Amino acid sequence: MDFGPFLLLALMEGTVMAAVLALTAVGLSLVFGVMRVVNVAHGEFFMLGAVIAWFVTYYLPGPPAMVFLAALIICPLIVGGIAALADMLILKRLNYDPEATIVATIGLSYIFQQAALTFYGPEARPVEAPFNLRIQLPWFGYSGYKIAVVLAAGAVLLAVWLLMTRTRAGLIMRATQLDRSTARAFGINVDRVYAATFALGAGLAAIAAVLIVPIQQAHYLMGHDPLLLSFIVVIIGGLGSLRGTLLAALIIGLSDGTISVFFSPTLAKILATLLVAMVLVFRPQGLFGAKA
Repeated sequence: MDFGPFLLLALMEGTVMAAVLALTAVGLSLVFGVMRVVNVAHGEFFMLGAVIAWFVTYYLPGPPAMVFLAALIICPLIVGGIAALADMLILKRLNYDPEATIVATIGLSYIFQQAALTFYGPEARPVEAPFNLRIQLPWFGYSGYKIAVVLAAGAVLLAVWLLMTRTRAGLIMRATQLDRSTARAFGINVDRVYAATFALGAGLAAIAAVLIVPIQQAHYLMGHDPLLLSFIVVIIGGLGSLRGTLLAALIIGLSDGTISVFFSPTLAKILATLLVAMVLVFRPQGLFGAKA
């Protein structure tokens, strides 16, 4: 195979990664943008989505497509419910203090890891894809499911954008983001908005995990890389900026996919970290973040 087909394959793999990474990072960015909470447990919400998807697809009878669709609905609801409960029981009691919430979410990440290890086990387990379709290109065959992942992630991201810009719920979230005290004075239930935002961020991570788990495997330690890459994306794009998050996810996803194919995944992570360092030095607010 010549260089051109290899490059095309790398770009296609990078696009799949960028789509999943964008979903995960947008959830992290939403939580920070509205609540000003750095959610260190975000990667474990991703992991919970994958683990619960395995349970749903393993124990629920029916055709693979219907079972996977059920997992795509059930997993974000369960993970979002867990996140809302964590917000009401823990973060709210800490009054969303930045330092305290970082420590609290670190604790949550260990709790979720140990819970998954106890009830799921240490094994990495596959989840069956909803369909097996291979698209034959001139140089190689490519998984139709991976293309479906990109389309599904794009549809979810579009839905999030419409929610934030075209609905009353999005208006309330943006008002709370701008000024919590003024929003409360106008009768907005800020506590409910925060719980819903935390649940939405975790739910997006769970959707990303359900989409990717037929390609990878569900494992109780699989949240580390998504958390690291999500932080890289959010820092580069700008904390709280959805547009910046999407652009940075595309940059990191494509570059990681290309470098991993031609060189090594470790080199891709090193270069991404160097890019974060440069952004922090020359543009601390990120590509599209607002200055303090």
